[in-house]
Amino acid sequence: MGRFIIRRTLLAIPTILVISLLLFALLDLAPGDPTSQLPLTVPAEIREQIRESLGLNDPFFWRWMNWNRLMANEPVYLFENATGACFGECLQSSDRIISWSSRAPAMDIVYQRVPQTLWVLGLGLVFGVLLAVPIGTYQAYKQYSFFDNAGTFVTMLGFSVPVFVIGPVFIYIFSVKLGWLPTFYKTTHDIKWTEWSTIWFQIKQLLMPVAVLTLFNAASFGRFTRASVLENLNEGYVRTARSKGLAEGPVITKHVLRNSLIPVVTLLALSIPGIFGGAIITENIFRVNGLGQLLLVSIGQNDIPMVQALIFIFAFLTVVFNVIADILYGLLDPRIRYD
Repeated sequence: MGRFIIRRTLLAIPTILVISLLLFALLDLAPGDPTSQLPLTVPAEIREQIRESLGLNDPFFWRWMNWNRLMANEPVYLFENATGACFGECLQSSDRIISWSSRAPAMDIVYQRVPQTLWVLGLGLVFGVLLAVPIGTYQAYKQYSFFDNAGTFVTMLGFSVPVFVIGPVFIYIFSVKLGWLPTFYKTTHDIKWTEWSTIWFQIKQLLMPVAVLTLFNAASFGRFTRASVLENLNEGYVRTARSKGLAEGPVITKHVLRNSLIPVVTLLALSIPGIFGGAIITENIFRVNGLGQLLLVSIGQNDIPMVQALIFIFAFLTVVFNVIADILYGLLDPRIRYD
């Protein structure tokens, strides 16, 4: 197992480098630069000086290597900021990626948005999985029963109806008509854990966006869980366990469910980076000031450094969690060996 982890980690390094090259090349070919936002009255020589100061006239390969260096500086900056220590000389603003629109370090803005995204999308994913796994397992065990048919209907509803339909419906019912919940998410709300009123307000404003994402995630994971459990219920090792006199509970939980979680783990590993990517539609419906909204705004403002940083983070997390999923396969299914 240790050799496999090292091998997969080493393989992930060139994968990340190729992703960064393709990402940088594609966005570099996109039209527009900081000078496109300037008034038409700005002389051409001033525009050229701005491009020169930002290094936009340098060779492509040199700009790509410099961009990789700046991205690699971010973990160092986090360590320095957290501990107050420095590796040699402390990093300066010139050692970091600067957003074209805000003129501030791009990753500082990302760090500010992460908590809002984790509050909403993180809870939506956790609740979705916690609901989907037991319900999907019971649906498969009671195939074609009323519970299975009802669960399938709700699953198809949550998976098929778009978020931009469910979100406004929730707002209309629970905010406009009933007045129970705030219409939009208040990003500037300060939670004081010693004051119940601030905690209760945070819970209320989380309910609708988290419920929308929970319904979608539960539908996705529920379908995978049900299909996987149905497939494993007919395997020979299940019949062998039953013939040995094992009760149904241990057969389902220790044998069937453990092996059935492999496709669920794969989907979960791919979904976790999506938390940091943000649900663009959901965040815009409920005005959650998260990473998804930041990506959409940055694209609209033609802020290429911010877009590059965000998409690279999402791609990096996807590679990392795929490695973690491969490792978890061997822990869940004893038939899988990495020797």
